[in-house]
Amino acid sequence: MNKLLPTATAGSLPKPSWLAQPETLWSPWKLQGEELVEGKQDALRVVLTDQQQAGIDIVSDGEQTRQHFVTTFIEHLDGVDFQKRETVRIRDRYDASVPTVVGAVSRQKPVFVEDARFLRGLTDQPIKWALPGPMTMIDTLYDAHYKSREKLAWEFARILNDEARELEAAGVDIVQFDEPAFNVFFDEVNDWGIAALERAAEGLRCETAVHICYGYGIKANTDWKKTLGAEWRQYEEVFPKLQKSSIGMVSLECQHSRVPMDLIELLRGKKVMVGAIDVATEVIETPEEVADILRQALRFVDADKLYPCTNCGMAPLPRRVAQGKLSALSAGAEIVRRELSA
Repeated sequence: MNKLLPTATAGSLPKPSWLAQPETLWSPWKLQGEELVEGKQDALRVVLTDQQQAGIDIVSDGEQTRQHFVTTFIEHLDGVDFQKRETVRIRDRYDASVPTVVGAVSRQKPVFVEDARFLRGLTDQPIKWALPGPMTMIDTLYDAHYKSREKLAWEFARILNDEARELEAAGVDIVQFDEPAFNVFFDEVNDWGIAALERAAEGLRCETAVHICYGYGIKANTDWKKTLGAEWRQYEEVFPKLQKSSIGMVSLECQHSRVPMDLIELLRGKKVMVGAIDVATEVIETPEEVADILRQALRFVDADKLYPCTNCGMAPLPRRVAQGKLSALSAGAEIVRRELSA
């Protein structure tokens, strides 16, 4: 878009209380059948209004139409048995009971396309839609069929590409792939992970993005972060190859993280969604705190390629807190916008 420093969110926003339990990550739905369909559409209206009132330029569905940012997509695929579960280590961080890949994975019909088309009908603003990335998908399953992380990732990349192309046709302006696993499995990322991501985005004419982050502000993630030392340099392992990739935009955490800002230099030439909102606290940033992060980032990314954003999703936060943070993001971006214009 033509606007300087267009604002966006990285992912989820709080769900309304009629749809799921507030302030609870991956809460089960409270509705079923047609009531659930209507409830999701009402939630889309709500989060769109919240974003618009806060002044967010690039809007999203706030993940209102999915219970989990990965498994909701997988639920719609053949070849995965959700009744047959195994316990696996998620991103080398915590144990979880996950479904099992029991046969060839395939997608019989679109997963989020109707939701995206519904949101497109509500607004003329640019829309960003998030999908799980191939590597993060394989890290959320037990594979009893392919028995190869790489083979399964390439299958998911093909399926994701079909979905992404249909999202683009439904009017989505930015397709984002969420790959928190990129911060963990560095050898695999460089050997085949980025190539699989490019396969997922193959042929898209719309903007493409990858969101790499240190995760929601849940205990498993905050405990892991305490082990990372004074500087979080994981991005350094993958940014050089991402810079050479066909993916157009990279989303990362900057506010209250220990990420050295100069790592953004490794992405020179890419568009960068700079996380200027901390999602691991209910403290609402001031516009000046947001502006300070953006000023620091501008030393390493050109102004026309900087997109002020949140660190990650805000589903676990109270709605009033998320609204306050979105407003602070917009106000902080406006401060820097005026400075640049002057």
